[in-house]
Amino acid sequence: MSHLKIGIQLASLRQPLKQALQTAARLGARGVEIDARTQLRPGELTHTGLRQFRKLLEDLNLRVCAIGFPTRRGYNVREDLDQRVEATRQAMKLAFDLGASVVVNSVGRIPSEATGLEWDLLVQVLSDLGRYGQRVGAWLAAETDADDPADLARLIAALPEGSLGVNLDPGNLIIHGHSARAAVDCLGTHIMHVHAKDGVRDLARGRGIEVPLGRGSVDFPELAGKLEEHQYGGYFTVERQNADDPVREIGLAVEYLSHL
Repeated sequence: MSHLKIGIQLASLRQPLKQALQTAARLGARGVEIDARTQLRPGELTHTGLRQFRKLLEDLNLRVCAIGFPTRRGYNVREDLDQRVEATRQAMKLAFDLGASVVVNSVGRIPSEATGLEWDLLVQVLSDLGRYGQRVGAWLAAETDADDPADLARLIAALPEGSLGVNLDPGNLIIHGHSARAAVDCLGTHIMHVHAKDGVRDLARGRGIEVPLGRGSVDFPELAGKLEEHQYGGYFTVERQNADDPVREIGLAVEYLSHL
């Protein structure tokens, strides 16, 4: 097995953008995921600013592995949908301009039946975004979260080929009671990016919780092997939402991944 390509979600470091970039480089990451809502907004970046930012990445020997674009609502909700879709397109264009091909967001609740207004709306919007992604060279990758991975696979099958990718988040899957291994089995060929996050089920609380990488229920060596079977060659990007000492814990996560 070849060495993993390791990235860091900069928002997890809880530092200003330039400082977070320097920290990511110091911790040994090869790639970074940038939040296009809070760290680098597409509409606020001039051509000169874009060139300067690329130069900063080059100087730090980093590349952008993904753009995060978390929205308050999914693409199944009509409220403010036009603005949400247009903002997503801008994030996809920003990803391409920065050399990335992945924009990560939750698509929203996936209906249990492949019928009805909500299902039709979700299919229509994601098909439109898929066509835009093929033109611009960057694609939306649906975050794995509360929905059953089989439902996400069913949604992808209903879209034109190449419309929607997957951001595999094994920690999210564990937290919501799903199997990361089963998710790779049914979504493997669509996985464009991986969030390296761990979790355990807390039976006393009746829900899962996030834990430091390598200390939870996710078998990352097995997961990396299964992804390799599907010819996955993308990044494993460390995400840590609830760390007491994020720089230290993310550094340990990078070290853990580097030894797989």
